[in-house]
Amino acid sequence: MKKEILVGLDLGTTKVCAVIADRSVDSGKLDILGFGVALSEGLHKGMVANIGKTAEAIKAAMEIASNRAGISVNLVNVGVAGEHITSIRHRNYVTINREEKEITKEDLDRLESDVRTIRIPSDRQILHIIPEEFSIDHQGGIESPIGMSGSRLEASNHVVLASIPAIQNIRKSVERAGYQVQDYILQPIASSSSVLEESEKDLGIAMIDIGGGTTDIAIYHKKAIKHTKVIGIAGNQVTNDIRESLGVVTEEAERLKKEYGYASENAIIKDEDILIRGVGARGNTKIPISLLTQIISLRMRELFSIIDNELRTAGFKNKLKAGIVLTGGGALLKGCPELAEEVFGLPTRIGVPQELGAGLSNEIESPEFATVAGLIKGIPGGKSSEYQVLIKPKKFRGTNKINQLIKKVQEFFDEL
Repeated sequence: MKKEILVGLDLGTTKVCAVIADRSVDSGKLDILGFGVALSEGLHKGMVANIGKTAEAIKAAMEIASNRAGISVNLVNVGVAGEHITSIRHRNYVTINREEKEITKEDLDRLESDVRTIRIPSDRQILHIIPEEFSIDHQGGIESPIGMSGSRLEASNHVVLASIPAIQNIRKSVERAGYQVQDYILQPIASSSSVLEESEKDLGIAMIDIGGGTTDIAIYHKKAIKHTKVIGIAGNQVTNDIRESLGVVTEEAERLKKEYGYASENAIIKDEDILIRGVGARGNTKIPISLLTQIISLRMRELFSIIDNELRTAGFKNKLKAGIVLTGGGALLKGCPELAEEVFGLPTRIGVPQELGAGLSNEIESPEFATVAGLIKGIPGGKSSEYQVLIKPKKFRGTNKINQLIKKVQEFFDEL
């Protein structure tokens, strides 16, 4: 049975993940051969801030994955994120001159080549060309035109653009680590392909991938991706709120969040006192879990409220019949689904990577590995897809409440 090797590399703000898999050419079945994770210190909000440190993390994660897989690899699919991503809508057409008028893949290639000639800003490059729908002789609503007949093939495309310097910094980091980029894939596409079901994409679904530095949103309706958004609030901001409020180091704040934190007070099973490790002259203290949860909940509620406002502004809030899927490392925070259902008023589930086959698949069947699991699948084809412009989120008024709570908690500790 002929197989091909696929490699996914997720450059996250808190960690770099690498996955090596093989896929059957005949059946498309995946087997996870190797998996590696390394601490990330060279990225900020999904973008490379230090090429040297990023290269070190890539090399460490890839070496772990290669050793476990027992093979050496060279080409990798790399995820791309950050607020530098934008998109434009472009409509174009080609004429079918051959005698039988049957549309072939060559005609689709001509459409794509034509799109690549459009004028874009000099500091941008085309990352993806996503067809929304095709029209043949002005008959619209066609998903796959190959094999059909007509004289004029028209397409409505959403063209995803990325910052050239941002892409160059990714490439330099990967190459310094000793590898080559095979493909750049927008992270919401990767995450969606690993955690969403086709029926959800058809009914209408919003995927929210909560990472360390950014939160990615992808909205699907009628099997097509309709809207994307990147928000600069994520897990690291929650950790920072705990650090500032309780006067602890970042490592302790992260530990408290993961071990005792809840996104919603309604999800607390038992409100008991927890030990806060002191720093310097300040000794150990105790606080109730409910106080820790208040700190976390305000920031998570702010995030979900921004997203809810985005869903309404984009006109998709009433089209999400399948509800919300939360994924990414931030989705592991206890009480996240409960808070999401409260804010959005929609059914919510946690999304884990699906259809990963055999091998080491059980090791990455977790929300925090949704992106890297999707990267080994590549860009899904055969379905119409669409992207909207990623715009910087407006400041949410809940931030003032968070600052007020942090100040009160700080005053409490100062009086001890």
